[in-house]
Order: sequence, then C-alpha cells, then structure tokens
Amino acid sequence: MIKKLVIANRGEIALRILRACRKLGIETVALYSTADKTAKYVKLADESVCIGPPPAKDSYLNISAVIAAAEVTSADAIHPGYGFLSENADFAERVEQSGFIFVGPKSETIRLMGDKISAIEAMKAAGVPCVPGSDGPLGENYESIQEMADTIGYPVIIKASGGGGGKGMRVVERAADLTGAIKLTRQEAGAAFNNEVVYMEKYLGTPRHVEIQVLADEHGNAVHLGDRDCSMQRRHQKVIEEAPAPGISDEVRAKIGARCAEAARVINYRGVGTFEFLYENGEFYFIEMNTRIQVEHPVTEMICGIDLLEAQLLVAGGDPINFKQESVNFRGHAIECRINAEDPDTFLPSPGEITQFHMAGGPGVRVDSHAYSHYVVPPYYDSLIGKLIVSGPTRDQALARMRGALQEMVVDGIKTNLPLHRELMQDEGFTKGGQDIHYLEKLLAQKSAS
Repeated sequence: MIKKLVIANRGEIALRILRACRKLGIETVALYSTADKTAKYVKLADESVCIGPPPAKDSYLNISAVIAAAEVTSADAIHPGYGFLSENADFAERVEQSGFIFVGPKSETIRLMGDKISAIEAMKAAGVPCVPGSDGPLGENYESIQEMADTIGYPVIIKASGGGGGKGMRVVERAADLTGAIKLTRQEAGAAFNNEVVYMEKYLGTPRHVEIQVLADEHGNAVHLGDRDCSMQRRHQKVIEEAPAPGISDEVRAKIGARCAEAARVINYRGVGTFEFLYENGEFYFIEMNTRIQVEHPVTEMICGIDLLEAQLLVAGGDPINFKQESVNFRGHAIECRINAEDPDTFLPSPGEITQFHMAGGPGVRVDSHAYSHYVVPPYYDSLIGKLIVSGPTRDQALARMRGALQEMVVDGIKTNLPLHRELMQDEGFTKGGQDIHYLEKLLAQKSAS
C-alpha cells in the first residue's frame, strides 16, 4: 500500500489525485511552480514543495526537481497525472531507479507504446485491429513505397513514429506528392521529436474517435471498462467526450473491449490505460495507446461506478484488481465538456482573475475543477480550468442535464468556451450523435464564414 504520494502535476488533475488519496488514507505532497502557489490543491495537501519558476521546463518538466521533492519528503510514490512527464519513459525509469513507485506502467511498457511503430506491431501480435499500412518504418526506396501506397490505396497518411497530439502527420492525396511528403515529414519529425522515423497508413476520411478504457495489474489480471466517443475535436484536441459511444452495439463493444484487455495482459501492462481507435463503417482501427489517466476518465467512472484514480493507486501499490469483468455493469450515459480559459470564437487563451466562479449542481452533475472565485489563471500552461460532467439514464436525458448545467455554470472575469458548449448542446448534428472527427471544425468554419 502506498503511504505517501507526490503529486507531480497541477490543475484539476492534481486535485483529483489528492481526493483519491484522501479516500485511501494516503498522505499527499503537492508540487507547484511559483505561478501555482495559491492553487487549491497546494493548500489542501498534507505537504507542498515549490519546484521552480513558472516555465514548465523549469518546474513540472524538471525530473531532478520532482525526484528531489520525493526524497526530501520521504514519499514512497509519484503520480504523474496526465501531460507533462506522464508518458515520459525516462522519467518513469528514473522514478523506479530512485526507489519510488511510479503510478503508471513500467518504463519499458511506456517506451514500447510511446513509439507508434512498436505499438502497432505489439497490437497486431495481440490481435487488435490496426489501420492498413506499411507495417513498419519507411525506408529510402521510394519506388517500393509508391507500390505499397498503390496497394493500400489513396489517400494515405504519413506519420512520425514519435509524434502525437496531431503533430507529425501529413495526408497525401495522389502519388505525385508522396515522396515530397515523406521527406518533409521526416524533417519535421526530426526537429520536433528528435526522431526522423516515419510510417504510412491508409487515411480514413470520416472516422470517429472511439477509445477503450482498460485496467490491469501486475498479477496478470486485466479488464475493460467500456468505450468513449471523443470525436468532437478541434485541431486534434478533444472538446466533448461521452460514454458509451453512440450507435455501437453492446456486443461489438464487448468484443473490442475483450481484445484490448487481452492485449494489456500480453504486454504486461500495469495500471489504467486507453486504447485509441478510429472507427469507420463499423470497423475499429487502432492508432495509439495512452499509458496514463485520461482527461476524459470521469465519463467512464459515471457509467461503471468505478473510481479509476483509486484503482490506479491500488494497482500501483501491488494490489490485484478486486473485481472481475463480468461484474462490471454499465448504466446510463455520461457527457463531459472541457471548460477552457479561451475565447469561444478565436480560441486564444484568456488568462487572468476569475472574478466569480459558480459550479453547476443537481442530480447527475459533477464538476472537476481547481478554480474558484478570485483564482488567477496563469498564462504558462494548458487552458483547461475544469470539466463539467453529467450522467443520465439515457443519452437524451444526459443532454438535457448538460444543457441545464451549462446555463447554471458561471465563470466571470475571463473568457471561456462555455458559450461554444451551450451552442453544441443545441446543435442538431451533435445531439443526433455519431458524428466524425471533422464535424466540429466544419461547424466552426461555417460559423466563421456566416
């Protein structure tokens, strides 16, 4: 059992981790930069340690500072949250070598799944469906690559092996552009990720983004906790998530979920993890695995009744999963809106003081946020200030609850994307469900043109 945990993150996830620790009786150490010294979780933690100035590279990304904080506070575990160092295999390795528990997979697992090519190879070996492609890195024989692309069929997409978050990708519509696209993507990948390796896949034109949540322990147990639809995206960044994914049968969901749980066992996974898929014409195609807790984890918690942070901490401490797959019951529907400090029309960041902060409430309504009245949103980090989550017996009822909650929620003093969420909850296409990953950007383009 973990007794004392360092929270190596900030914002709403830091507070979420702290609350899970309190539930389990685990002491907490909050790490913070000077920009976050007034944060709610810093005051609520049992101890707090300043690890540097505002720039993330000098604080939240400073591996030596994080390890040192764990040492001076006599902690026995470190939770990386999401973002920052959460999927950094070198950090996980340093944590392990320093004698601390890393709340997440082993460093070799993070390294395996962090490289897109090795991840795809591992998934194919485990029987998880993948997008048709090059089945490995592209070489220098452009004639054979052209033949491969002809076989796959245009359009194809060139992806950086070390990429992520929508970066390091280029769509190729015709053979004449293929060689140039590969060379350019290689150059960009080398500059951005220090890794010039690229690969090729069939480009799916109108897919949905559907992901499967898994939980696995070091005793060989693994379960899946259903799916989530994260297709409402802007520039590859998720805006709204929901569970379960609309229009997918329970039978199909159970089948792909079982494959993902088996894949977790095959790669000796430990902790919570997410298999991300493109879903088109009734077929799932694996794209990557996130080896950490996800921003959108609350919608899964709301429909299955399992505290993912609690489970993550228990598994990291060596406990086996204390339930079986057949005991996981999914109830109702849940929707999450990411509340960002940004202009709802231009999407420019809007840091500053929140003069009034009023959280929505009522049956089936949950707000995960570190913000409060007179909290100052710093300009140095991600613009996420909270998540509004609702659940209901049906999707229509969840949508109705979300409309009410969005009307009730107040964030004054800065601009937020609350107006956008209110519009989307009334949008005929979104309320119908099952839209593809391009839907929101097309909707925003139409709005901008009008």
